[in-house]
Amino acid sequence: MKNTSECWGIIGGGILGMTLAYRLAQKGFKITLFEAATHLGGLASAWRLGDIIWDRHYHVTLLSDTYLRNILAEIELEKDIEWVETKTGFYSNGQLYSMSNSVEFLKFPPLGLIDKLRLGLNIFYASKIKDWKQLEKSLVEDWLRKWSGNNTFEKIWLPLLRAKLGDTYTDASAAFIWATIQRMYAARRTGLKKEMFGYVPGGYATILECFAQKLKEIGVEICTQYAAKRITPSTNSTVSVEFHNGSKEELSNLILTIPSPIITTICTDLDENELSKLNNIQYLGVVCASLLLKKPLSPYYVTNITDSGLPFTGVIEMSALVDKDKYLGGNHLVYLPKYVTPNDRIFSLSDEEIENSFFSALQKMYQHLTKDDIVAFRISRARYVFALSTLNYSDNLPPIKTSIPGLYVINSAHIVNGTLNVNETIQLAEKALNQIIN
Repeated sequence: MKNTSECWGIIGGGILGMTLAYRLAQKGFKITLFEAATHLGGLASAWRLGDIIWDRHYHVTLLSDTYLRNILAEIELEKDIEWVETKTGFYSNGQLYSMSNSVEFLKFPPLGLIDKLRLGLNIFYASKIKDWKQLEKSLVEDWLRKWSGNNTFEKIWLPLLRAKLGDTYTDASAAFIWATIQRMYAARRTGLKKEMFGYVPGGYATILECFAQKLKEIGVEICTQYAAKRITPSTNSTVSVEFHNGSKEELSNLILTIPSPIITTICTDLDENELSKLNNIQYLGVVCASLLLKKPLSPYYVTNITDSGLPFTGVIEMSALVDKDKYLGGNHLVYLPKYVTPNDRIFSLSDEEIENSFFSALQKMYQHLTKDDIVAFRISRARYVFALSTLNYSDNLPPIKTSIPGLYVINSAHIVNGTLNVNETIQLAEKALNQIIN
């Protein structure tokens, strides 16, 4: 490896780290990108499922995802996006319902007319709110019960909150649901008549390959299998990094994009206030099953689950979006996510235990499904996926510039007014650049 004594280093080769490396290199900085895994991408990485390669976790591009689409344009992929209008389903009281338009919403049996009117007004009102920081002062349950009513909260909002936040929904602020609704309305705010979902042919395997090639072309050095072990300030005004592979680097500036709980274990020289703030961030993880099936489950891209007792919290049928004959070998790709706290017992279960539990529940929902329909079944685990938007969350974050000269922390926890997705991750990188450089 070349001498990095005058380099900017970035630890974490996910989309955030890749975007920061890309923009900094464009500004003339010499950049080295360190990634612990054998490949770049982080949560956006792809893997093999049977005979196909597709995303390890489910991702979709919206017409309103301007930050992501700009990056895709720069790596010459935006023009290749395939756009599809999809359908949404709800699984409620043991039955599947379509919820893909206003007429179907009005016919939705679990809610009465008054409940539907209050729910619609609640969503519309949230879409018009500009001051999201005020919503950080209210718990999401209190705010939704106030505007939607108790019945709508119990039958619609509560199952959806548990689906994404588990039991930690009781700690979440109303800013969480505001961010979710804002993304839903983003297309309408930009003048688009309807929201469509898109994907790049080949999925994120294609995106990451092209993005990595672009990084190399502009001089970014990419070092995979470099997991940071210890980060300390050096006497010569540099930051010292020891890696688990035995390497050690001295860098003039270092940006950490890895989860906050990992930062506090490898960078103990931060001051007590910074360590406290980083440790107080509540993370949620995910266990996500990927199934390749011979037959479809439903016509819906996403099926929201309002019934309790199921081991997963939603059904995402990617083959309702992606051309299965072109990219999925004629099969049907389904994701079953379960969002949990990092110490949840599900992380200690074997793949076989999770597979049996998930597939048994899936058969209850879709009775035409049999074991013979499974082409492939894989389990992905990630303990630190996104930070919970708690009360006064944005006021309690540590600053990007740390107490150690030349060391910066910028990770998904700094997405303070959004939900974690690739577009908002890129937006975070773009907006943090000036603060980092200055």
